[in-house]
Amino acid sequence: MSGSEYWLISAPGDKTPQNTYDKLNKATAIDNQLSINHPFHIPDLKVGTLDQLVGLSDDLARLDTFVESVMRKTAHYLGEVLEDQRDKLQENLLANQVNLATYLTKFQWEMAKFPVKQSLRGIVDAIGQQASQIEGDLKAKAQNYNNLKSNLTNMERKQVGSLLTRNLGELVKKTDFVQNSEYLVTLLVVVPKNLFGDWLAKYEHLTDMVVPRSSNLLFEDAEHGLYSVTVFNKVVDEYKLHARENKFVVRDFTYNEEELSAGKTELSKLMSDKKKQFGPLVRWLKVNFSECFICWIHVKAIRVFVESVLRYGLPVNFQVVVMQPVKGRVKRLKEVLSGLYAHLDSTAVAGNVETLDIPGLGFSSGEYYPYVYFKLNIDPLSEHKI
Repeated sequence: MSGSEYWLISAPGDKTPQNTYDKLNKATAIDNQLSINHPFHIPDLKVGTLDQLVGLSDDLARLDTFVESVMRKTAHYLGEVLEDQRDKLQENLLANQVNLATYLTKFQWEMAKFPVKQSLRGIVDAIGQQASQIEGDLKAKAQNYNNLKSNLTNMERKQVGSLLTRNLGELVKKTDFVQNSEYLVTLLVVVPKNLFGDWLAKYEHLTDMVVPRSSNLLFEDAEHGLYSVTVFNKVVDEYKLHARENKFVVRDFTYNEEELSAGKTELSKLMSDKKKQFGPLVRWLKVNFSECFICWIHVKAIRVFVESVLRYGLPVNFQVVVMQPVKGRVKRLKEVLSGLYAHLDSTAVAGNVETLDIPGLGFSSGEYYPYVYFKLNIDPLSEHKI
């Protein structure tokens, strides 16, 4: 059992909801140490009609899945953006500036965001619109930032790596080239280290019209060397062909100080743009992760409320409890809960229902208990599907 897994349980009220909580808490936490419990306070929401609640129940199940997915996507992308600061990810995943467990166990309805005078349908639609807006903005921001990172990575990769692909501008200088000649051109040739001897023996004879003793080793790495050679313009294509036949690679390169300077400027600009976008993007992700998590817990609260009214009827009289099961005691905890509430529905004791489909209640086979029950995993980085 993960420390991030919690249950939301709703049971019909005795004389008062507090009596219900005390009875459940005594049976599960005080007498048996099976769970850590907290009251989960839901305000008096507008009930509406039974038909409205049944229709809302199905929509809430879909909304629950959607809002949770947006919340998890936001958390995962924040981890990607933090890169080498990823160890700080958990401390940035907060809801209303408190850790997620605290927000859940000390849940208070956000009256300003979700006015209880509004209909349940209105609140649900508002949450759906907010989650959709965050998802759309996340896609746009992620695409923009990822494109920037990709362009920067590609440009940085060209500054290092193999001589066959890297940017050569950093490795050469103006004096390595014949300048302002109508007939001559200096080529840059990548030669495998084990063929240095072959190159020196052959480069003057690969074609006619090669300037004697014009080759110089300009740079070498672990696998290759970068040589210059000066030839006449008219034999360039032929020289490239014969060089390739001998496993010498002529790089397409023209020395142009303006272009080299522009390349350095572009790299600096990309690095600067990434730094400028990093801070605002991290702040946006933190704020909107918090918003998504808050929306998700409110969806859970509404689901518990709706299912409780559908299950237990009116007037509204039930107590919701958030429970954190103790590791290794889940089976026993369910047995105790079933014993407490078996009188509510004898056909569903301990969830032993082979096939059960209750229209409007959103329970799939094997998930039905005599009490209202929802499980949630508040670790936003978990791949666990609720």
